[in-house]
Amino acid sequence: MSILKEKTTSSINVRIEDGSQLSLEAGASGRDLAQKIQNKLPATPLALRVNGKLRDLNAKLEDGSEISVITFLDSEGKKIFWHTSAHILAQAVLRLFPQAKPSIGPAIEEGFFYDFGDLILEETDLERIEDEINKLCQEKISIERIEYKDSKEACEVFKNNPFKMAIIEGKEETLSAYRQGDFVDLCSGPHLPNLKMVRSFKLLKTSGAYWRGDAKNAQLTRIYGISFPEKKMLKDYLHRQEEAKKRDHRILGSKLGLFSFHEEGPGTPFFHPRGMIIWNQLLSLMRRFHEKEDYLEIKTPIMLSQELWAKSGHWQNYSEHMYSVELENKQFAIKPMNCPGCMLYYKKHQYSYRQLPLRIAEFGHVHRHELSGALSGLFRVRSFHQDDAHIFMKPDDIRSEVLAVIRLAGEVYKVFGLEYHLELSTRPEKSIGSDEQWEQAISGLRGALEVSKCEFSVNEGDGAFYGPKIDFHIRDTIGRTWQCGTIQLDMSMPERFDLLYDTKSDLRERPILIHRAIYGSIERFFGILLEHFGGRFPLWLSPVQLRFITVADRHIELAKKYKKYFSDKNENGINGHGVDLRVDIDASLESISKKVRQAQNEQVNYIFVLGDKELERGMLSARMRDGKILAEKTPEELIFALQKEVYSYSLTPVF
Repeated sequence: MSILKEKTTSSINVRIEDGSQLSLEAGASGRDLAQKIQNKLPATPLALRVNGKLRDLNAKLEDGSEISVITFLDSEGKKIFWHTSAHILAQAVLRLFPQAKPSIGPAIEEGFFYDFGDLILEETDLERIEDEINKLCQEKISIERIEYKDSKEACEVFKNNPFKMAIIEGKEETLSAYRQGDFVDLCSGPHLPNLKMVRSFKLLKTSGAYWRGDAKNAQLTRIYGISFPEKKMLKDYLHRQEEAKKRDHRILGSKLGLFSFHEEGPGTPFFHPRGMIIWNQLLSLMRRFHEKEDYLEIKTPIMLSQELWAKSGHWQNYSEHMYSVELENKQFAIKPMNCPGCMLYYKKHQYSYRQLPLRIAEFGHVHRHELSGALSGLFRVRSFHQDDAHIFMKPDDIRSEVLAVIRLAGEVYKVFGLEYHLELSTRPEKSIGSDEQWEQAISGLRGALEVSKCEFSVNEGDGAFYGPKIDFHIRDTIGRTWQCGTIQLDMSMPERFDLLYDTKSDLRERPILIHRAIYGSIERFFGILLEHFGGRFPLWLSPVQLRFITVADRHIELAKKYKKYFSDKNENGINGHGVDLRVDIDASLESISKKVRQAQNEQVNYIFVLGDKELERGMLSARMRDGKILAEKTPEELIFALQKEVYSYSLTPVF
């Protein structure tokens, strides 16, 4: 008689991001999970987030894990895709240039780059490298993670590469690498499962760089690239790049006389009179919203003592980006952020629960040290202004205040015709504050997002060092996205500055703090708008809204009369508000056609030619900057319509 032993198969249970439980065989990988829920996925799976940490798709799963599947639609997915592509680039370079020494190859905001030592390229070499990349992506090469037991083992693998050896020497944690065929690169990962997932690849340019950004170190050759999981994505990207060249804010800013840069102040823009008109309109708009939402405005010093920055945590976590100076044997720093100054303002007063939430705004001028190679027009500067606000509140105010800021940001972006999406960023490796504070802060932001019904993604580990944040990524007219607004929840700084308020029970408790910006950097937002509109600003934002062009000298007095009429506020105005229009006169000796063309090139919204007919009849016909000519109207009809267009922040002409 034989005894048959029943065969059993053990299993594991995991929770996926929609909250549902899933049962899998023991030893199952992320790929197995992805195949089981593929109908729920919006795109091809690339990697996993397991219990908050990014892992390879081939990683084995453990019982009880909480798992999100990462795709190219996620910001982390793009970074993983582009970092893997940087490795493919390095592999192709080594096949063609075996003497080259790969150093680092990170993903950047759009695409990636890789820096190489001992590599000199000719103009035609990028095409050769791109061809080699395409060959690699057609091969069935899987990507394998390698973990070294110690730095000695890693050093043996990379002993002929001084850059990798320098990285290994500075690492204390477990070292890992990734192998794809004949290429191995030091990397913490995660990576794509295989090379064939990269279906379109374009090398963009080369430049010089220094190892670790220091001019004292070895000079390297940097190669930039972009890649996508679909060929259409690359085609769309290249189209956007062509459109972006036409809209380059640096060229438009110079052409329209809005701002300039000078060698005497690298990374510090000079705004011209016409640029200041736009600047002041942006501030005026935000102040209008602030008044509506009961914000108070302050102004704090630009330079404060090192002790203050140590108390706030910036000196320990951000000093490499700060400008400092010694005065009378005491160290000071120019502010990179406005927060500590606002903390001092709050501490100067005593508040009760009845006065909270307290919303304090500041258009603060800040400075941050950026490497000269990273400077880029208004998009990356060393001196800029932030539309900061700090909201001090009780714990039970968190959800309502976060929702109020989300709503406010949506209203502001709507004025400019900007769509946006939201991203929740959680605790980074380098941070201050307790686990309990971080958990409460993240939970508060997530809860508000869920109540708002706004779609959002999660960017693990990308929060500020003092708290988690919600970022607003706006989309411009040619489909590019820009991170602008932010909501950062902070429970640490009120503790560091010993901020308190009186409770209903006559106790003293710490307020919760929101750091909030909507434009973000006003300079950067200015540049984004310039490219978004292509220099063709709506009437309310345009530096020159109306121009009167004279046919002959006898028409100059009529032009002056109309300039005064249209530029003076009409006290009756729109809804009781007077609107002063920005008007100028072109009485030069140039031909009428040339003066009209000049006005159109300067993107003047409405152009009026004044001759004998206008002098006799008292009627005006406007020419638009796109060449369209409007029917004759009386000055009274025109001013009412134009004031309405300005006052309503209309994005399109009323005619």
